[in-house]
Amino acid sequence: MKPANLFLVVVLTTGISPAQTYDTNKGQAAPAAQQPGAAAPPAGKRPPQAKTQPEFDAYNVAAKTADAAAFEKAADDFATKFPDSELRILLYKTAMRNYQNTNALDKMGEMGRKVLTLDPDDPEALVDVAQMLAERTRDTDLDKDQKQEESMKLAQRALETVETDLSVPAGTPQDRIDAYKGLLRSSAYSVLGALTYNRNDLTHAADYLQKSVDAYPQQPDPVTVLRLGIVQDKQGKYTDALATVEKAVVLTQENTPAGNAARRERERLKQLTGGPSIAPATPPKN
Repeated sequence: MKPANLFLVVVLTTGISPAQTYDTNKGQAAPAAQQPGAAAPPAGKRPPQAKTQPEFDAYNVAAKTADAAAFEKAADDFATKFPDSELRILLYKTAMRNYQNTNALDKMGEMGRKVLTLDPDDPEALVDVAQMLAERTRDTDLDKDQKQEESMKLAQRALETVETDLSVPAGTPQDRIDAYKGLLRSSAYSVLGALTYNRNDLTHAADYLQKSVDAYPQQPDPVTVLRLGIVQDKQGKYTDALATVEKAVVLTQENTPAGNAARRERERLKQLTGGPSIAPATPPKN
């Protein structure tokens, strides 16, 4: 499960504010903040806004920090200096993204929890913490059930709050808003699909994984597509499974974990649909 890959797409805030958000080629800076007294967008949750110019200036200084660990410290220092600032959440969301980009999922989840402390309904943080829990929980964990249950609740909550609590800068084109909502839904459904698959609840897993693919069809996550094909395989829907896995093959490169798994599964299904049965399907590794 790699819903994090979807966040490489820029969909919301290019050119909206003096503080840029995401740059897919050069890394990420802090999300757009509004200057003191800036007008709020006409609909949706109002973007965080500085109360004073010194606060806004300090935010922009912190936002220019490049290294992930240094950025986290800059966010903490800013939060200490401006404990009531609305802009704290923007810095912690960027810290969350920075750690996600380096695949430091534990730290990503830690930053996500800081975001949720400030806004428990933030859909991006809900998805990221849900993802971290789903990927980091092992069968040997004594609190496995509690972690998985929390992950499911967070992902389900994200599906609700993406409609009501997404902070959208003024002037954002509607097609970008719709695309980002679809991306977040896709990620949340991917988490739910992986969790229900691990519980061997194939009916719900197939439903969630299909919804994940449908929610963001312009860039489906290859591992989610592959997992859907394997679920269909386990359900005995071999023709459907082969068609799905063929898509996973197209979306992956050879000699990569997902690519190798997709090609093995394709060969298995080709034999199942036209030859003798072979070994049972195995899920892709996270």
